[in-house]
Order: sequence, then C-alpha cells, then structure tokens
Amino acid sequence: MAQATVKSVKASEIDLKEKVVAINRVAKVVKGGRRFSFAAIVVVGDGQGVVGYGLGKANEVTDAIVKGIEDAKKNLIRVPIINGTVPHSQEGKYSGGFVLVKPAAAGTGVIAGGAMRAVFESAGVHNVLAKSKGSSNPHNVVKATFDALTKMRDAHSVSMQRGIPMSKVFNG
Repeated sequence: MAQATVKSVKASEIDLKEKVVAINRVAKVVKGGRRFSFAAIVVVGDGQGVVGYGLGKANEVTDAIVKGIEDAKKNLIRVPIINGTVPHSQEGKYSGGFVLVKPAAAGTGVIAGGAMRAVFESAGVHNVLAKSKGSSNPHNVVKATFDALTKMRDAHSVSMQRGIPMSKVFNG
C-alpha cells in the first residue's frame, strides 16, 4: 500500500504549545553515591493539525523539558483533521506499543489514555476514540500514536495521488 508523504513543518512559522507527557528519573551509582538524571518526553502542537514529540535528557528536570521541546520542534508533522476528528480508523505500532485510533461523532470528546490524550489535544483533534492495546510505556505509546497519525490520509490527498476526481474516491 502506497503511503502519502508526510509534510514536515517549520517550527518558526507557528505558535506551539507544549505538554509534558512523562518525566523519568534515572540513577547512576558512582563512588560518592547516586547521581540522578532526568528524561522528559514532550509533545508540542498548534491545535490545528501540527504536532511533534521529543525526548530531552539532563541533570535537572527543567533542562530536560527544554531539551525535549527543542527536539519536538524538529519533528513536526501535519495531521489531517476533518470536522474535529481523524478521517478514518488506523492502527499504529512502535516496538511493544500498539494503538487503535477511530473517528468519533461531534460531542464525543477525546476518549484516550494519558500519553495519547496529550498527542490528540496538541494536534487539535476534538473527537476521537483511541485504545492502547500493547505496552503502557509512554515513549512507545506516543511513538505508536504518531505512527498511526502519519499513516492517515484525507480524501483530497487520496484523489491527488490516484489522479481521480473526489466523487470517484467515495463512489468508486
């Protein structure tokens, strides 16, 4: 199955809001005791279809979050949103994380777990049904959600790719 190319977006062109998904404290045992360091996974988005994620690691929580935001701004994608929801059902996978994303009727809201919820709210999806079916590790869930979102295509991009009119996409 041919996949449409994902448009990357420049961070300088848009106003992005960030959400911290998870902060992990790791310890390295040295001669003098334990040395702590932090890893933060951050999702940024403009609320209108542009979203990205990043991982930052540092000795302080605030530095890790800042590094995560900078990394997220380098990995922005555009998500097709139709009437506040996703265009079709899609499964995403990354490592042990499996997610199922389905469109929902207006007024449903974002029915999704913590890591997926942050991605959908940052992207500007207002109505969606989502289920995490594999690993609950936030890193894998976020990456699997991005995998599902990058596979999504709207009817206009399908008609352009196939070289047929829009009416033929729906009616065959």
